[in-house]
Amino acid sequence: MTSVLVVAAHPDDEVLGCGGTLARHAAAGDSVDVLIVAEGATSRQPGSPGSATAQPAGLASAAAAAARALGARPPKLLGLPDNRLDSLDLLDLVQAVEAVVGEIRPEIIYTHHGGDLNVDHALVHRAVRTAARPLPGSPVRAIYAFETVSSTEWGGGAVGAPFEPTRFVDIAANLDVKLQALRCYDVEMRPFPHPRSYEAVEAGARCAGAAVGLEAAERFVVVLERVSS
Repeated sequence: MTSVLVVAAHPDDEVLGCGGTLARHAAAGDSVDVLIVAEGATSRQPGSPGSATAQPAGLASAAAAAARALGARPPKLLGLPDNRLDSLDLLDLVQAVEAVVGEIRPEIIYTHHGGDLNVDHALVHRAVRTAARPLPGSPVRAIYAFETVSSTEWGGGAVGAPFEPTRFVDIAANLDVKLQALRCYDVEMRPFPHPRSYEAVEAGARCAGAAVGLEAAERFVVVLERVSS
């Protein structure tokens, strides 16, 4: 059994980014843990999409339901301020992530791409890189960065490094589970053709799969991959 941890900035990022892969891990008997760093709601302007219905308590309940749907353990929620992680000392963020990594001792970590437009995504990526740095005795043998629709594709260039995936995971057998888990976050979804719509998420998985001869896939940048005897 492999110990797997996903570190996501906001509730729903874990499903959007790697929900199919997490479901695949769980189906294979792996232990799957979810860490969500920020509460995901308080930065919204009144009248903006989801501002009236997306509240921290509701998103926490949605995160728990999504974890059950994926076959993961109940999520750990740090509850840090939404889209204000740049107002915190980076050391505080690193130590919070480091404590969970030390508790779970994962072999594989999934987290955000460092070049995302969303500032919380970029800082979570940096915190994970620091908290799971490959010191002697570290259990972490792989870190993979996922894409988050409506953030990753709007990053790159002056924002940060572009998302250039080198790892494609077959989720043809897990796509329905990913979409089921995503429905736990219905308040976060938008009508098509918004990239964070059910139709666009499914189409993206189909397109990612077709690029490598699969029916559906999720794409990752390999941050760290340690192979030993």
